[in-house]
Amino acid sequence: MIKPELLCPAKDLEVLKTAVDFGADAVYIGGEAYGLRAKARNFSQEDMEEGIRYAHAKGARVHVTANILAHNRDLEGAAAYFRELERMRPDAVLVADPGMFMLAKENCPHVDIHISTQANNTNAGTFRFWRQMGAKRVVCARELSLEEIAEIRRIIDSETPEGEHFEIEAFVHGAMCISYSGRCLLSSYFTGRDANHGECTHPCRWKYAVMEESRPGEYLPVEENERGTFIFNSRDLCMVDHIPELVSAGIDSLKIEGRMKTALYVASVARTYRKAIDDYFESEEKYRENLPWYEEEIRKCTYRRFTTGFCFGRPDETSMVYDSNTYVNESVFLGIVEDAQEDGGITIMQRNKFCTGDRIEIMKPDGRDIPAVVERIENHEGVTVSDAPHPKEMLKVYLDPQAAEKGDLLRT
Repeated sequence: MIKPELLCPAKDLEVLKTAVDFGADAVYIGGEAYGLRAKARNFSQEDMEEGIRYAHAKGARVHVTANILAHNRDLEGAAAYFRELERMRPDAVLVADPGMFMLAKENCPHVDIHISTQANNTNAGTFRFWRQMGAKRVVCARELSLEEIAEIRRIIDSETPEGEHFEIEAFVHGAMCISYSGRCLLSSYFTGRDANHGECTHPCRWKYAVMEESRPGEYLPVEENERGTFIFNSRDLCMVDHIPELVSAGIDSLKIEGRMKTALYVASVARTYRKAIDDYFESEEKYRENLPWYEEEIRKCTYRRFTTGFCFGRPDETSMVYDSNTYVNESVFLGIVEDAQEDGGITIMQRNKFCTGDRIEIMKPDGRDIPAVVERIENHEGVTVSDAPHPKEMLKVYLDPQAAEKGDLLRT
């Protein structure tokens, strides 16, 4: 029984460090081009190098996405980009396009190549093809059930030479795209921004009215409120209650979606899945006992109600959110502790407003949440203030109890 890797997203260097500190075995990131999250802050060359150093120093791995569906105009730049990755030595590069695969193979031969879910990996023959081409890992299409993944695992293992292991990665948490393996044209059609080049505007979250006048008597199960209906708006995937089934299916890497997410989101999800995986491998009884904690913690970060997606069969109408396109948000991110001084003060870059007297939580990587009260706030000029309304202002904060340490997150 293989203990799976916990693979978390990072939109920037701060989130990468947070993911590693809060339990990720590996992180996946994007450079400034060729990935599918163009609106994320993404990594400059300097930040990528620092992130790789940071992760490797803590025993974690870094995977770099280059999974656009490339056009001719992309190829020359992509080849140069892969040569830079060869120099920086992340642990893997993630591609979806056969042309990009060949460029990666030629230009960064010492970096493992993983095949993105965008490549529509739905059958054992596809996994076999990529293994024979030299890929190290394939990411399952989200349309696969755990039963299908287990069958692919069995077939691939039976064909893989002794002493080798071909890796399978699968999404276990986060937003679900309504289009097949994420290949969507809505954004390109409506706005001219190509989702397959990382510029998706998420039209699936928009408000729609649906009618099919040539099919009398056939009705879509649509619910709506006074704001309209959101028929394409999927619930978020959440499999924290099903770690035993994921392990039994033979999945090597459990992937969290969310390269646009905040440090608080990534820390919350990473810490929860880290504990769930570790508890299960200690004993299934401990895992079952702690299920309420996992469920409570996972709801403290933003989510759009939950579903198990295709894992146990095809989703039905209950997998959609018809009445809203907004996230549920039960916690507010205040900042990450950047320094803790001897006088008990801590330095943070403030992210959302808070005030003297507020009751907050100190969120620690080891799973503890320590309630605290904000006793005093000093702004960047050292002046005591009653509240902190300006995002990204550097503050010195005094808490009771004085239990915060560097790397802890503060949240309400």
